[in-house]
Amino acid sequence: MKHSEGFLKLVNESKSRIREVTVAETRERMAGHNGIRLIDVREDNEWAEAHAAGAEHLGKGIIERDIEVSVPDKSTEVILYCGGGYRSALVADVLQNMGYTNVFSMAGGWKAWKDAAAPTEA
Repeated sequence: MKHSEGFLKLVNESKSRIREVTVAETRERMAGHNGIRLIDVREDNEWAEAHAAGAEHLGKGIIERDIEVSVPDKSTEVILYCGGGYRSALVADVLQNMGYTNVFSMAGGWKAWKDAAAPTEA
């Protein structure tokens, strides 16, 4: 998908303020079972089609409203992903502004997850 210049500028600004992890790092952290939350921020229809095994869904349109109920401890490690790592970077930036201190965006998002043949669920 070709992204607009304004969107890419916004994403790049967010990426300058957030931390990213790779799919391999995400899987390694999840294997440690340290209470890590893997959150898919894609649209409902994208989630329903398939998603990363072990993920939960809080779409970009509602995450700011619902995150404090779903993840009340703002020090919890949260790894976000979307289709390609753009929307999740925006969400990571917003969550940091809300006081979350251990937030990451998964570089490459769902595409990178699938390319790595990581486990999925439908």
